[in-house]
Amino acid sequence: MNDRQQGSKEEALTLELLQAIEQKNDVTQRHLADKLGVALGLANSYLKRCVRKGLVKIHQAPANRYLYYLTPNGFTEKSRLTAQYLSHSFGYYRESSASINSIYQICEKQSWDKVILCGISELAEIACIRAHEHSIKIVGVFEPDSKTQSFLNFQIFSNLDSYGQADAFIITSLNKPQSIYEILLEKKQADRILIPEILGIKK
Repeated sequence: MNDRQQGSKEEALTLELLQAIEQKNDVTQRHLADKLGVALGLANSYLKRCVRKGLVKIHQAPANRYLYYLTPNGFTEKSRLTAQYLSHSFGYYRESSASINSIYQICEKQSWDKVILCGISELAEIACIRAHEHSIKIVGVFEPDSKTQSFLNFQIFSNLDSYGQADAFIITSLNKPQSIYEILLEKKQADRILIPEILGIKK
């Protein structure tokens, strides 16, 4: 993970923490960890960082409990991070849509109308939405080790030997795009594996 991605992740976790405290000031650190989806120690570390920055105040309550409050600076920072998150979200959606549209234009130029999306993610959701604007039929989603059988009403394939006919394979994984690309490369023609520019995968 590069510095920019690490910074974005830290800001996203800080925003979630501030929102959780605003909603419930007697929240426990265990609840915060569950809310953030991180280990208890990491949640505690983020909480201490917010206290040091003057974003959160802690008051001890009876029975060894603690109450957490957002300071005026905490409310200001929460508003800033919320606006930044929305800005990034809209920007990401625009960039992703443009990348997917470019991929679909390649498919149309090659007369490839049946595609498999490779990876369950927000990018895959955008690909499903944009398919309606093109002569593209999504015949399924490839996701290794998937524990579910469908995604947005499309069948999920956990291996590359269990689907029907497909003309192209579009990488839509955000967690492990390079890994999925290498899996596809072992079994499929390289020119049939299409990579949205936003992923920045090395061929």
